[in-house]
Amino acid sequence: MPLAPFSGILGYKRAAHLLHRANVGPTKEQIDSFSALTAAQAVVVLFQQPIPDPVLPVDPATNKEWVISGVTAANSSEGDLQEFFKGWFISQVLGTGINPSLALAYTTREKIVFFIHTVLTAIQSKIDNSRSLYFQNQLYRLFAFDKNQPAKFNFKELTKKVTVDNAMLRLLDGELNVDGSPNENYARELMELFSIGRGLDGSVPPVSAQGDYYYYKEVDVQQAARVLSGWKVDTSFSNIDIDTNLPRGVVRGSTGNASSHDNGVKQFSDRFTNTIIQPNAALLSGGNATQASALDEISQLIEMIYAQPETAKNICRRIYRFFVYHDITPTIDDTVISQMAVTFSGSGFKLQPVLEELFQSQHFYDAATGADDDNFGGIIKSPLDLITGTMRMFDLSLPDPVSSAQSFYNSTNQLIRSLEVMGLNFYEPADVAGYEAYHQWPIYQRSWISTNYLTQRYEFINQLVSQNQGMTGMLSIDVVGFVKNKFSNAIASNARDLIIALAQYLLPLNDNLTYTTGADANSGLTAARMNYFLTAFLKSPQIDADPEGMWTFRWNSTGYEMEVVQRQLEFLFNAMMQSPEYQLY
Repeated sequence: MPLAPFSGILGYKRAAHLLHRANVGPTKEQIDSFSALTAAQAVVVLFQQPIPDPVLPVDPATNKEWVISGVTAANSSEGDLQEFFKGWFISQVLGTGINPSLALAYTTREKIVFFIHTVLTAIQSKIDNSRSLYFQNQLYRLFAFDKNQPAKFNFKELTKKVTVDNAMLRLLDGELNVDGSPNENYARELMELFSIGRGLDGSVPPVSAQGDYYYYKEVDVQQAARVLSGWKVDTSFSNIDIDTNLPRGVVRGSTGNASSHDNGVKQFSDRFTNTIIQPNAALLSGGNATQASALDEISQLIEMIYAQPETAKNICRRIYRFFVYHDITPTIDDTVISQMAVTFSGSGFKLQPVLEELFQSQHFYDAATGADDDNFGGIIKSPLDLITGTMRMFDLSLPDPVSSAQSFYNSTNQLIRSLEVMGLNFYEPADVAGYEAYHQWPIYQRSWISTNYLTQRYEFINQLVSQNQGMTGMLSIDVVGFVKNKFSNAIASNARDLIIALAQYLLPLNDNLTYTTGADANSGLTAARMNYFLTAFLKSPQIDADPEGMWTFRWNSTGYEMEVVQRQLEFLFNAMMQSPEYQLY
């Protein structure tokens, strides 16, 4: 049975929850719009709209793209081009330049691309090539929205494609794996990290002997390395995959004689029912391995791995941790994860059906009808979520990436530096397992928070909100304009009502808000917290006998003490957005 669906209208809280988790952060208008939809209607908007391919990144040195046509002496340095690629990808996540009617579907796709990147990861310093990084990113994009694509576009086929992807061949030393001198790096990570895994963290089954990882054995890694042998990076980017139309690696030797591929029989363990992988005689040339036979062996390997039920469960755990919550109990694993895996395998290992079912489920919104153990505000925003979500909420846009390429990259470079000081070294995770927040048991997303990282998060908000604090060229929030444009005068002029209205869009827990102690038992925030926001808001450069009355007077008196109005709103937005609650979604 599929996950039990959520019935009824989403409302504001669930609409914001969906748009933060499935997307990269909503605008006020998007929350308003989605609040009137059912979960099924919302999924149509997010997943089932026709969306364009991204505009190619442009090198400001030439005012032309370089990822397709190639790098020449006229281009910027390779190091700069890699930073341009990263800035370009952030702009895709933000939906820069996309028609507003398609922006939500576009950025939903881009969040899935980032999710895939957290699983099938990349390390910039090891790959060290902007075109390889771009083509891998585009490969993930082709497989992000896979529901209505041909059957061959699914996560299992993506695993086959990424195995011979230029970036992955460089990252995990696939280019060093040759017949007679096998390199096991990719084979090991393919099994441990990218596919079948080693069981539910914290509940890993006992093993019978050294080299037995319960779902696979050391001999399986060794035999997989033999299957994967004989490939190298194609530095010309001219070897094009027939299915994706993207460059990939090439076999050593020639297409008709893959001379460095181990052409022998590979015998796997009882964990894989003693499966044998061997060359397809019809694809050999005079008994020699060919590019076609080497690809076929990789296909046999991935098919063997995906035939194990644990592979689907392991990938669905990664989906759940990224989009729902990091803590997967054995009960959740046996129920929710198992059902997600049924949908995953039943759809031919497509991601989109799993995500659509998840985002329409009762579990995603409440865990169960009337349950107290919901996950609203249960995930710490990654630095990327914090930055993109804040920019989306306040309609902050980047310069045009084509007509103003240099200004565009100046802005994205600042964002990349902000990500780094908050703990996300973008495209430079510490190891091939990826960013720790998405895989490291038992800490997971709590790794985003340390004393230093939290200080940097607060400073980022302060620089956006406070007019006299912003960095040169940094985007900034017009707090007065935001309140005027987004809320009625009746709300804006009433200090208490304004805080409640803002909380509805800025904070994940916003039910039954009150300023009265004792009346806050069913409130998303305590009365003490609400009064803290009120006190922070109404402090001003002068002492007001009636702070709330003076706020109403100043707001309604056009031009009167507008500097005080500006400062008071800065106090309020800083208080709310530097709060622990704003760091959650």
